[in-house]
Amino acid sequence: MNEKNGITVKDKKSWFRRNGPVLSTTGPISVWMLVFVLIPMLYIIFISFMTRDVYGGIVYDFTLDNYKEIIQPLYLKVIWKSLKLAFITTVICLLLGYPLAYYIAGKPSKTAAKLIMLVMIPYWTNSLVRLYSVNLLGATNGPINNILMDIGLISEPLDMLYSDGIVVIGLLTAMLPFSVLPLYASIEKLDKSLLEASRDLGARPHITFLKVTIPLTMPGIVGCVLLVFIPSLGMYYVPEALGGGKVMLIGSLVRNQFLVTKNWPFGASLAILLVLMTLAMVWIYTRVSKMDDLEVF
Repeated sequence: MNEKNGITVKDKKSWFRRNGPVLSTTGPISVWMLVFVLIPMLYIIFISFMTRDVYGGIVYDFTLDNYKEIIQPLYLKVIWKSLKLAFITTVICLLLGYPLAYYIAGKPSKTAAKLIMLVMIPYWTNSLVRLYSVNLLGATNGPINNILMDIGLISEPLDMLYSDGIVVIGLLTAMLPFSVLPLYASIEKLDKSLLEASRDLGARPHITFLKVTIPLTMPGIVGCVLLVFIPSLGMYYVPEALGGGKVMLIGSLVRNQFLVTKNWPFGASLAILLVLMTLAMVWIYTRVSKMDDLEVF
């Protein structure tokens, strides 16, 4: 039997036989994550500590000025507005998505599957088409203003375009299905015998909902918050399409730094800030819910 460095051919074959299936399944995704996620992320971290020259190039001189610039009042205002609009979007998605998910979960499996399909149908169209539809609805001569004027609620058209409100509506159209899916998955697994036991013990419906249903579906609620808040925080095409350049969020700011002002180091520092916010949300999730309850869609 051939032997080299104390390892026989038989040992090699045995090793590949044991680990081959694992390597064949995890190998490609590991290479993908290394090449397209880890290396670019390390590069972004690296250039966030560099400086920009007058022509938009990168000067490889270490500095912390990019992170110090983030705390300037102008950028803090953008960060605060991003957090505020993302929070409002998340709360509204939760308030709309929870009753809808609860209703769907109470239906037979075939009916529930059809209703979930109806929730996802809007995603069969391009997101920009949906956003421009929102833009048309909110125009001064759009259907909303015309209906409100026809029934006498307003005497002149409302100026809804290029405002925080229309941006929130655009975020809602983009993120609402992402709130329904984790909530449905959590509510659908709810043990109905616990609800019956609560009723048998004399608890009123709202007490059962607050003391039993909400705690048992908390993984879905936290998953909804993660899936809505984080993308809403970094989404840039919604304020670009509906804000008309008047509503600036972190995602828009990062996009402008890379593509308009060519300040890659400062844009990289803002991107790292978004990553840190994402990691903070994931950490909160791990504190509230067990990772075993995390649903992947």
